[in-house]
Amino acid sequence: MLCFCFADVNECVINTHTCQANERCVNTVGGFVCERQISCSSGYQLRNGVCEDIDECVTRTHNCGMGFQCQNTDGSFTCNPKQGCLTGFTQDSHGNCIDIDECSSVKEPCTSGFNCINTVGSYTCQRKIIMCSRGYHSSPDGARCIDVDECQTSTHRCGEGQICHNLPGSYRCDCQTGYQYDAVRQICMDVNECWRYPGRLCAQTCDNTPGSYQCSCTTGFSLAFDGKNCEDINECDSNPCSQECANMYGSYQCYCRMGYYLKEDGHTCEDIDECSQSIGNLCAFQCVNVPGSYTCACPPLGYSMSPNGRTCQDIDECAIGSHNCSASQTCFNIQGGFRCLSFACPDNYRRVSDIFYVLITLTSIEKLETSQVSLIISLFVFRRFAKDFFFFFFFFFW
Repeated sequence: MLCFCFADVNECVINTHTCQANERCVNTVGGFVCERQISCSSGYQLRNGVCEDIDECVTRTHNCGMGFQCQNTDGSFTCNPKQGCLTGFTQDSHGNCIDIDECSSVKEPCTSGFNCINTVGSYTCQRKIIMCSRGYHSSPDGARCIDVDECQTSTHRCGEGQICHNLPGSYRCDCQTGYQYDAVRQICMDVNECWRYPGRLCAQTCDNTPGSYQCSCTTGFSLAFDGKNCEDINECDSNPCSQECANMYGSYQCYCRMGYYLKEDGHTCEDIDECSQSIGNLCAFQCVNVPGSYTCACPPLGYSMSPNGRTCQDIDECAIGSHNCSASQTCFNIQGGFRCLSFACPDNYRRVSDIFYVLITLTSIEKLETSQVSLIISLFVFRRFAKDFFFFFFFFFW
């Protein structure tokens, strides 16, 4: 039979204790305790944190002579002439010196946590060794049984995901928040809060997570600060449209300015070519497309745009003096331009004035009968007034 014995290590002697400078190390079975240093009066000594009387007679620190018997007193001693029995003994009825059982006769000869053991002429104090029930262990002073905290010492058998709660002499395993115990499988199962409380936890979408849940929002919304409600996102702040943006609840709409149309992507605005798409004639001469609109154009020379912006009107170069006719020529306005005319009189012509020219021509037509004379009088009247001219032709036959 093998016996495994363990000797107590005196941490106070080998200096492996953790007592402070103002504390005194006291060795215990399997450990040590730190006691505060207490100053005791003369004749007393500190023991287990209490000032005890020093028995000078026992410790032989008295100064009694050979013929005197030392007798201890509180904090001191007296020297009495030798007679009777030694300390720790008393005389019986026959005058014999018998041992005094201090453990029975002295009130609390040992401090708490120690047992009194009588010896011949004296006694000793030995630390109590007590047996505690399961879930308890003896206190450091050995005086009582205290609860073992299985949760703190990790001696519990709680499974993964469980929480240990200490109890007097035992412990209890509970499931974490968001879990419930499955007695069949003997494990903690996640609670789906979204199924258990439908429509009560989140404003829009509830997503179950291990031990909890999380709220989320659909497109166009963001989760509010409370983590439950959803707030509309103003998508227009990020400029998703090429031109104009209108925020709507949970969405947005792009639209275009006049002269543009929204492409199929719903974001980009494209210019409308009014010139190519017009059913009627927008312009009298030429339509020119510009971003978002159109303009009408006239021929580069001889015309200007009318106030209506669509039709072209003739420029009277003769009236505004923008022609290049010489002084001997007369400016004659035509559509889109002008002509410079010269009026030098040929033979048989006579100038009447600067305004009127009368040309008389008598011509005999050979093909007619000789008795007939054709008198052709052509009267050309030119009036130099703005944009007015007249031609008069008179034919007389007789």
